[in-house]
Amino acid sequence: MPGFNGLGTDLGNLWRLSVARARFNILENFFGAPGKGGMATEGTGAAAARDLGQGWKVSPSIQISPGETFVLAAIDGPGAIQSIWCTGRNLGRDVILRIYWDNQAQPSVECPLRDFFASGWGPFAQLSSIPVAVNPNNGMNCFWEMPFKVSARLTLENRGPEAGVCYYQINYTLAEVPDDAAYFHAQFRRMNPVPYKSVFTMLDGVRGAGQYVGSYLAVGVTNSGWWGEGEIKFFLDGDTDFPTICGTGTEDYFGGAYDWDVDGQYVTYTSPFLGMHQVLRPDGLYQSQTRFGMYRWHIPDPIRFERDVRVTLQALGWRSGRRYLPLQCDMASVAFWYQTLPTAPFPELPDRDYLEII
Repeated sequence: MPGFNGLGTDLGNLWRLSVARARFNILENFFGAPGKGGMATEGTGAAAARDLGQGWKVSPSIQISPGETFVLAAIDGPGAIQSIWCTGRNLGRDVILRIYWDNQAQPSVECPLRDFFASGWGPFAQLSSIPVAVNPNNGMNCFWEMPFKVSARLTLENRGPEAGVCYYQINYTLAEVPDDAAYFHAQFRRMNPVPYKSVFTMLDGVRGAGQYVGSYLAVGVTNSGWWGEGEIKFFLDGDTDFPTICGTGTEDYFGGAYDWDVDGQYVTYTSPFLGMHQVLRPDGLYQSQTRFGMYRWHIPDPIRFERDVRVTLQALGWRSGRRYLPLQCDMASVAFWYQTLPTAPFPELPDRDYLEII
């Protein structure tokens, strides 16, 4: 029988032996070379380690200057990224994560760092799901498996006016990748506000075969009353005016019901595949808007497409006479999917002023 390639690890195959080689990318071993970890003699921890020397946490983090793009990892394949952990300071929507597969010039992931981990608003909120976990105090983890055949390159761009500090670890394996492996993608979008009687487009322009595997949504409401009547729609393989998949309401798609209202209060929750894990409430003064963060991972139920996919969401509330009210919310999202290469060009990421959270 052919050997186990070490990919798709779970409790059902964790006991299997494999010739896959585990590697760990951090500043103390940037290329993941065997026996080369902890050898740094310069870095952000050098002063603290001056009495201890080499091998004592000399280079645990990076400082990314304004306007700088830092290469987090450059890996020769075949293999797969299996987990990423990061944290730091000044890592808001000014800091952009990009991932490039197999020497493409076009990134397959382009997203503000915190939004990639379903934490776009900034303040800490516990998130406990299977592919993404955010733990005290903003320790951000992802476990999306990301196979590649030729190469993987991960970068962070700092578009802000201040230096950002980032601690990170990238766990990957070098292993044979099957021919039918698709490539991980993630795309950020924001519309502030959603124009009256318009829909928010979460994803469009995808070309190739693959499967849609997740949504993160950050909503800032701009009026009183319930805001989540809007339907999510998945337009698959040439759908035009009407989709193949149509939801029944925003909170329904994210696994809740009846406005998330329990005894007159929004109730947050975080679970393996879905959650509404964050509510930022007005403080009665300058923090005047209610803001929500939520996620839905299509791991047991991926939405497969053969040629293309488009995803939209309505911003919809209520007005007088029990009529629907098209809303003008602040909506931002990250769409997650796997597909064949090449990656179609993404819409240009808006400038930092447009992305700023105020």
